[in-house]
Amino acid sequence: MTAEELKIIITDGLACTHCELEGDGRHWQAVIVSDAFEGKRPIQRHQMVYATLGARIQRDEVHALSMKTMTSAEWKAHG
Repeated sequence: MTAEELKIIITDGLACTHCELEGDGRHWQAVIVSDAFEGKRPIQRHQMVYATLGARIQRDEVHALSMKTMTSAEWKAHG
């Protein structure tokens, strides 16, 4: 899987204002910005992202995904 393919999967399932991915095809690092994260704890945010991947996680198409999840306001404050 390419970074672009993974980005499309995530952004099709979650309204993102920013989605940035780096990785080697199985191990990924992501920065995901979505206002849908507002009021959610970090674990809830991660569950929302994992939900977009569905069976791809179970089939090991995406072996590992390390994420930073933020709202638009948090992203702006982050710089």
